[in-house]
Amino acid sequence: MDYLVFRLYGPMASWGEIAIGESRHSADYPSKSAITGLLAAALGIRREEESVHHNLSKCYLQAVKVRRSGWLLRDYHTAQAPDSAGKFRYRTRRDEIVTGRDRLGTVLSSREYRSDADALVAVRALDGALYSLTNLADALMKPKFHLYLGRKACALAAPLNPLVIQADNFHGALENYEVKPVLKPTPEWASDSRWLPQDKLVRFYWEGDMEEFFPMDTNMDKSSVQRLSRYDMPLSRKRWQFEPRQEYLWTTERRIG
Repeated sequence: MDYLVFRLYGPMASWGEIAIGESRHSADYPSKSAITGLLAAALGIRREEESVHHNLSKCYLQAVKVRRSGWLLRDYHTAQAPDSAGKFRYRTRRDEIVTGRDRLGTVLSSREYRSDADALVAVRALDGALYSLTNLADALMKPKFHLYLGRKACALAAPLNPLVIQADNFHGALENYEVKPVLKPTPEWASDSRWLPQDKLVRFYWEGDMEEFFPMDTNMDKSSVQRLSRYDMPLSRKRWQFEPRQEYLWTTERRIG
């Protein structure tokens, strides 16, 4: 079975959770909507192309390996924006500042980011998928739109290095992906000094069922597998609407070497 695997690493990332009031929280691993949006941006799909966004979210399963969750960073954010004026629509930021000058107000919010986080993403295409995994890999290598880690201010700091890998399941695809060094090794680092320092425990998240991740004849301990619900399945990209999604979590000790 074919899987598309790529890496997401940057000095800052923001994987949005449910926003309540002025607080904008971030998870410590990529969301379904963020990965779908990344693929859509690489392909050059615009927000109003709802049917294509729906296909990307429904016809591709994803799994995430969290190599490093990073540190939580909070930002006290202020911005000026005009309130609504009937049916009038501000089409640009200049319209807000110039045309809506007399209606400007200050918006306060607290925003969360993950600093120095590192994750691998695996994607599997289902029946009805509009794009092959090779098409997606080519798009990630030469994206049509700018790619970022959740927010436009969160730039990538390492190549995505997308690869189409043959494996029996998500676990095999993620484990067989070779992560290239980001920093030059130094003598004082640990035995796996080629890489950035990783978390002691590695977390795997995936969609589908148990067999999507675990080999059928495996002796891995499945007792620690948790089933989670996350509100990150895109329902309407144009209206920023989402619906709940089920996924699994399995945690294991990091392998050295």
